[in-house]
Amino acid sequence: MRTLLERKEYEIFLPTYQEVRKYSDRMKKIDAALFPGYLFCRMDVTRRLPILKTPGVHGILGADGEPTPIPDTEIVAIQRVIGSGARVGPWPFLKAGDVVRVERGAFAGVTGILVTERGVDRLILSVEMLQRSVSVEIDRTWIRPMKA
Repeated sequence: MRTLLERKEYEIFLPTYQEVRKYSDRMKKIDAALFPGYLFCRMDVTRRLPILKTPGVHGILGADGEPTPIPDTEIVAIQRVIGSGARVGPWPFLKAGDVVRVERGAFAGVTGILVTERGVDRLILSVEMLQRSVSVEIDRTWIRPMKA
């Protein structure tokens, strides 16, 4: 599906992460979709039929039958995290938690939710429309709470 949309000259973003899969005789690292079943496509909402006719495309997310764009800030934040080389992985979607802004390092300017898992601080980035999130390890000294 990705290749078909790229051949139609759409700008596609399919974020992936490294996952270790266990088989009966070995362990194997694979690139897995960060948001299984979804890819991001920049498009003209008035010309969506070519996308909908692409094999593998089941629909376009939106509300009331109209496509709803995902804010560029959410896409850019995920692209920065993916491009950093940091360990990234899917995370359950969160609504509650401390909202923080990264002040230093590779993710400076990125806003997310801070959680601690097994003594490791993680920054959670969410894509509201998908109700999905990703997490990345973060140094606590790099972040500051957002003002309410």
